[in-house]
Amino acid sequence: MTRRTDWAEYTSGSAGPGEGAYGAAAAPYETDPSAVGSREDGAARHGDGGARHGGGRGRGAGGGRGRRRRERAESSAEDGGATSSSRAEKGEPPRDPVEQARAICLRLLTGTPRTRRQLADALRKREIPDEVAEEVLSRFEEVGLINDGAFADAWVESRHHGRGLARRALARELRTKGVDATLIDAAVSRLDTEQEEETARDLVARKLRATRGLDRDKRLRRLAGMLARKGYPEGMSLRVVRQALEEEGEDTEYLGDEAF
Repeated sequence: MTRRTDWAEYTSGSAGPGEGAYGAAAAPYETDPSAVGSREDGAARHGDGGARHGGGRGRGAGGGRGRRRRERAESSAEDGGATSSSRAEKGEPPRDPVEQARAICLRLLTGTPRTRRQLADALRKREIPDEVAEEVLSRFEEVGLINDGAFADAWVESRHHGRGLARRALARELRTKGVDATLIDAAVSRLDTEQEEETARDLVARKLRATRGLDRDKRLRRLAGMLARKGYPEGMSLRVVRQALEEEGEDTEYLGDEAF
């Protein structure tokens, strides 16, 4: 199905000074204060005119019916305005599927980068038609709101330095988020073997004190197992742990690989 959609709010010209794509795209969902003011002013003028007209006829039955009609009309206008304002304040998506899909994606992207697959899954759970989701997600990619390559690079940088994860664990996490294999390879290739081993040594050094008092084989298994869970190769894990134990005076001469 071909759908014509106005994407003008994503262009830089539609955003005010200092506004990013998020602010510009969210603008259509904000309530226009002038519209509310116009409605209230119009209701007030209508009430004044009715009061003057009713004053000429006195307090007859016709005047009472007119006032009641005006009160019901004004009450209805106020309720409608409150509902519209409440919907905007709550951030409820519009009824149109395209607008709804865009609103969902913008909310999910606010403050947290997401992959295209993550957003597609979210739209599917909210029963957005597949062709609408494809249209919206493709447009978000065009304007840079979705960038799986940048996501993968940032993920590797953050999770390696923050959690000490190795390339194997990082690649596994990115696969679960739907990142393409080519982009994963490019992102994890930024970490070389030397950097991985340096990080592994830092991890063991921080954990070493907690293993003091245990026998040598148990210390080796615990420390090497910690590195293995973070995705470090077995050979590297054993080498790093043995060196750390030797520096503490442990005899690792007869410590075989079977201990791991």
